[in-house]
Amino acid sequence: MKRKPVASITVALVAFLGTVLAAHAADTVLQGKDAFGDFSRDAPGLWHKVTLGDLPQPYASQSARNFPQLAPRPEGAMPKVPAGFSVSVYAQGYKQPREMKLAPNGDVFLAESGAGKVHVLRSNGPGKPPTDTVFAEVAERPFGISFFPAGPHPKYVYIASMNEVVRFPYTVGDTQARGPKETIVPNLPGPLHWTRDVLVTPDSKHILVAVGSSTNIADKGMEPEQYRANILEFNPDGSGRKVLVSGTRNPVAIAFNPLDGALWTSVNERDLLGDNLPADYVTHVQPGKFYGWPYFYNGNHRDPRVEGNPPVPGDQVVVGDVLIQPHSAPLGIAFYTGKQFPAEYRNDLFVALHGSWNRGLRTGYKLIRIKLQNGKATGQYQDFMTGFVTADGNVWGRPVGVAVAADGALLMSDDGTGNVWRIGYSGSKQAAR
Repeated sequence: MKRKPVASITVALVAFLGTVLAAHAADTVLQGKDAFGDFSRDAPGLWHKVTLGDLPQPYASQSARNFPQLAPRPEGAMPKVPAGFSVSVYAQGYKQPREMKLAPNGDVFLAESGAGKVHVLRSNGPGKPPTDTVFAEVAERPFGISFFPAGPHPKYVYIASMNEVVRFPYTVGDTQARGPKETIVPNLPGPLHWTRDVLVTPDSKHILVAVGSSTNIADKGMEPEQYRANILEFNPDGSGRKVLVSGTRNPVAIAFNPLDGALWTSVNERDLLGDNLPADYVTHVQPGKFYGWPYFYNGNHRDPRVEGNPPVPGDQVVVGDVLIQPHSAPLGIAFYTGKQFPAEYRNDLFVALHGSWNRGLRTGYKLIRIKLQNGKATGQYQDFMTGFVTADGNVWGRPVGVAVAADGALLMSDDGTGNVWRIGYSGSKQAAR
């Protein structure tokens, strides 16, 4: 009898276990100690809730240096999604694909950070790969993309890279820049935590730029951290710099909630306090407030390694709305505004968890859904797309950017495979109208 390859058996076993877990996931909320599980318990539909009371003391466990070993995608392996949804490769072959933004006409702008390019992906209809055109080349890892002014008739595309924000003249439908770049914000600090998201405010009076810290806990003092670990606000021409919010160690992505106009961000917290500390978080942003870094984490919890006088007392440090399992590394975020998914998903927030090196048992490496009620978070989040970690703990996919396509499908970039994945819905539940 011919034996099946070991890799095929492993994939089949993981798929079977995922099916078993998914069958019970929708009714299960992992809380307390169970909230600090690992990838082996992930399953589409499974809910998680991490609270301040769940957090251990610093150094309750040793800090791991468990860098993910990027593995080839196993034969037959596909990401797992809830019943009624399907996954396919929308576009592929990119070097570090990251942020995605939708143009007013439905074109998808994709930052290929590793190649220094921004692409335009234009749909050719269901089941067909998009037409891919390089819109512009941008040095030093392009990441954030935004259209100015806000609304249906932008005149510029703003692109943020590690060291600057530039803009190109743009008319809706352009697939290549129609003019040379103009530098709007020069000399952004780099290089550690190099992602720089850029966002035009709904009134088009300002642009916002998210800038992460240069160190883990201000190891070299606070002077090198000036205008870092915060979200900056500028006039559209780059003048008038001010700090909108501070103490956010690494705010990766920023987006406005279409329901109430609130600004939201995903924040990667610090390392080397143990496997389960501190929690990463996703939150709406309160301008002028302080979120703790480097002195405090997750509210009034003092980091024992950091001396000095914080700008506010600990009881005034803002706690993020949704605490994410520590060392998950939340990156891209997108509010679901489409009509393809069932109505229960409308206006919920999708977040890509990239995964971290600083945990003994891997967590992250999945796409999650944050349930919002009237624009407010409940504190729970749900596994939506999983399956990027092999049974032996190697990683073949790392979620990054999230965008809602014009047809209501969800797109997610993955800098492990170099793919852009498409998640569609065609199940038995009635789609939203």
